[in-house]
Amino acid sequence: MKRNVFNAIADPTRRSILMSLTSKPQNVNALADRFDMTRQAVSLHIKYLQECGIITIKKEGRERYCNLEVQKLTEVADWLEPFRKMWTGKFNQLDKLLEELQAKPKKGI
Repeated sequence: MKRNVFNAIADPTRRSILMSLTSKPQNVNALADRFDMTRQAVSLHIKYLQECGIITIKKEGRERYCNLEVQKLTEVADWLEPFRKMWTGKFNQLDKLLEELQAKPKKGI
């Protein structure tokens, strides 16, 4: 089965791993310590993310460091763009309506 970026972000644990990697690369043990599951289970999630191309793993001595490959996530951003535009338009309409309501003189005060 071919894995892709959408499969990768479908799981909350994998999303948490990705969020953990946004600030800096981390070793597998440090990532595993963040979750209430076995190191082996976290390693399987990491392997899944690597197969999807969202992270790369670099060996340094005995440690394996995970690095986020941000450019791969542009697929998600591109897919979400039409929805962002739609919601931006809706919020702009709501802003306009609220401004109109605030501009109307208040009765009975």
